[in-house]
Amino acid sequence: MYNHQNQFRCTIIRGKSKTELDNLLPTYALVIDEICPCAREVFERKFNEEFATIVHGKNADTAAMKKTLDNHRTEIAGKLFGMYYLADDGIVYASERTKKYIADSDQPAFFKDICFKLQFPNGMNKITTLEPLLQERISFRQYPFILKLIKLAKNDGRKVSINAIGYYVLNALDVLKGEASVEEVYNQIKDDLDHGIERKIAIPEGKASSFTMQHIREQLNYLELANLIFIDDERNVILNSKEEKCIDYFISKCGEKPMFDVYAYPLSEVKDRETFYYAWDAYYGKISPNAELFETKVEALFVKEESAESPERGEQGGNTVELGDEGEMYVLNKEKARVAAFNPRLVNKVLPLGKTKGLGYDIQSVIAEKGDMAEFVKYIEVKSTKRVTAPDLRDASWLDTINITRNEWVAAVQHKEFYSIYRVYFVRDGIVAYIINNVYKKESDGLLQITPMMYRVDFRNSAIDAVLE
Repeated sequence: MYNHQNQFRCTIIRGKSKTELDNLLPTYALVIDEICPCAREVFERKFNEEFATIVHGKNADTAAMKKTLDNHRTEIAGKLFGMYYLADDGIVYASERTKKYIADSDQPAFFKDICFKLQFPNGMNKITTLEPLLQERISFRQYPFILKLIKLAKNDGRKVSINAIGYYVLNALDVLKGEASVEEVYNQIKDDLDHGIERKIAIPEGKASSFTMQHIREQLNYLELANLIFIDDERNVILNSKEEKCIDYFISKCGEKPMFDVYAYPLSEVKDRETFYYAWDAYYGKISPNAELFETKVEALFVKEESAESPERGEQGGNTVELGDEGEMYVLNKEKARVAAFNPRLVNKVLPLGKTKGLGYDIQSVIAEKGDMAEFVKYIEVKSTKRVTAPDLRDASWLDTINITRNEWVAAVQHKEFYSIYRVYFVRDGIVAYIINNVYKKESDGLLQITPMMYRVDFRNSAIDAVLE
């Protein structure tokens, strides 16, 4: 029988704020993709060097800086995000999760995958933190349970607060041991609310309030970054109804044992622990089963009632329109409005050309500014991505990366000041677009870096050495 008074502090690796995590993910992916695969000692050195240069503009030349960089590498990018793993051959590889993110730029899908695989106990914690969980026989997948609880309350016309999830679920020993059902927990919450009782996790003497709730809030942060929930002004946890299919998939796993069986590994010897941590890292970084359900549709990001329709997206929309098309339509409409405000006669010169292969740009427009160049041609390449929070240009740690084709780079070189890249972010609050003008000059001035990532190999029959029978 569920006894909510059986409280147990069960924590995860400490991360950062939602915006910081959204900002850091592209940077981690860029660095890991560039240096992997490589030997462990090379990975540790190069990650710190690359990350320090990108984020701080300098090398890791102090003890304090090294500690910060090590934390980014091991705790967040490694243990929490599962972006790389050390194989038995001593080589560090980028994980499947990282490779998928690099391919699709779907940050909410990245966090959905994390939420789907997070569990208690896990291989993120050190053995000293892990042992108390094993002694209590804890076995719990928190996110399917939380989502089912919120949906149960929603169907009953109620809401569940952050504090309630902390006290009745994430800090409740019976729940963590898998010995309490969602229905039992909800009935206890409902009974307490009906009697005007609000329960909170007790703060141990000598500890700050953050000691009890910081790890709770951070676990909910990942559900927010996954675009599955949002927090209202009264600190209630609300389901994102536009992610219903994904949410229901999570809920279907409620009550199932964690996918990774920590209890199958002996942990008394150092060698056994190494085997366990290797196995966890390899498991955690792999893409989850049915990960195609984690794809984030653009319209699913706009979760507030007043934003039910994607703002200024144009006539196209819905789940069938690809991300690139959405971004191009948004920029096209913006560009038409800008040109029309300058001179309506020039609007017919704003042309969508994204479907024309080989041009190196998506939209052809005009300068439409006072002066002799008003009708000069302007070339726009649109690059779109999805994330929950909007990038903050005041954040020195923020970095983004995009892939451009050879044709796009040739166009940037050819058209110089008349060529721009529009980086479009579909986020919770709407759409944010940043403009990078004269990409060629900015590369020459060192304001951005362009790295060749592929080589084309042309060969004739004279290069063939053998035929595989």
